Amino acid sequence: MIGNFQACLKFDERRDIEGGNDDDPDDPGGRTSRGITQREYDAWMHLHGGVSGDVWKAPQAVVDAIYEHSYWQPYSDLLPKGVDLMYFDTAVNEGPGKAVLFLQQALGIHADGHFGVVTASAVKTMSELPGGAGQCVEAMAGERRDHYHRLPKFWKYGGGWLARVDKCVAAAQEMLK
Repeated sequence: MIGNFQACLKFDERRDIEGGNDDDPDDPGGRTSRGITQREYDAWMHLHGGVSGDVWKAPQAVVDAIYEHSYWQPYSDLLPKGVDLMYFDTAVNEGPGKAVLFLQQALGIHADGHFGVVTASAVKTMSELPGGAGQCVEAMAGERRDHYHRLPKFWKYGGGWLARVDKCVAAAQEMLK
């Protein structure tokens, strides 16, 4: 189950997913480039002894490293292909905490937000079932859709959020083949 980061990253860096630059005053993320916020970029540069600047001019290698460190690690390599994409994309768009909760809900276990041995065991059980990974992808997508419908900015961003989930499901299902 290890080694699908580059394929998942390629999905999230598509222009219609997280590509481009954005500085929407209604978006709580604020100034963003390729899905990485100015705040994240500043923190990364501080941690690595670099000089921060405009996130819109951030080197692609730094953007990719932030994705891997903040959203892929440490759990995505424990997941089957396809499920790893849904989990990673959820972490990018809703945060790593929600990704764990939605995965746990999809697995039908107590959703406490802690990815420990209970969650890892449930992942192993799911991955051993015929069609289990596909069912998990669909269940996580359902959790995401339900979550979006409850958000106050759904009226503005909902169409894009739901389209993103649909694209993620299609890409994840393709990985399962």
